[in-house]
Amino acid sequence: MTTLTTRRPTPQTPPTPEGRRHMIVRRWITAIVIVLLIGIPAGYLVISAEQSRASGRDKQAESAAEGLRDFWPSLMKRRIFEVPIPEGSTRVAYFETSNWKTSRLYVQFRTSAEGLDAFLEGVGTSRGALEAGKVTIGDRDAGVVGWNFGLEDRAWAGTVHTQKDPRPSQDITVDLTEPDHPWVYVVSTANP
Repeated sequence: MTTLTTRRPTPQTPPTPEGRRHMIVRRWITAIVIVLLIGIPAGYLVISAEQSRASGRDKQAESAAEGLRDFWPSLMKRRIFEVPIPEGSTRVAYFETSNWKTSRLYVQFRTSAEGLDAFLEGVGTSRGALEAGKVTIGDRDAGVVGWNFGLEDRAWAGTVHTQKDPRPSQDITVDLTEPDHPWVYVVSTANP
């Protein structure tokens, strides 16, 4: 026969009352945790919303712009339209148009002779492809941004760099009146 022995519960000591200092520290820690858990995400949301609104305003201003903007196109635009503007170029300006069928990036800049060679190589052509006296940008495209290729006493040269869709094709016209500091005009057309 087995006997069951029951254990008596050990008497528990009553909890000591919390000291005032300990209570204040605990409340401060609780308050800090609440601020961190709520305040930081809320602050992040406010900053994120403001950045999003600012981005939307920038894109709206860009879309509403008419004619060339005196800024460098974003690196993303330069990559999409394959317009590698050389470092050190000045007087850079661009304009973009887009519809459901065709997107165009109009770019102008002034560069050095070496910059022109680097640009043409980056596009996939060379200075040898430039035809003297030829303007390859049509009147319609020139009119969109206010370019005037009818000026006399200018040493125009141009080439068309055609690529298979969806890669863009470029109409390039260069003003070689000052051979050491040519002006480059590009219309890059993409048909996605």
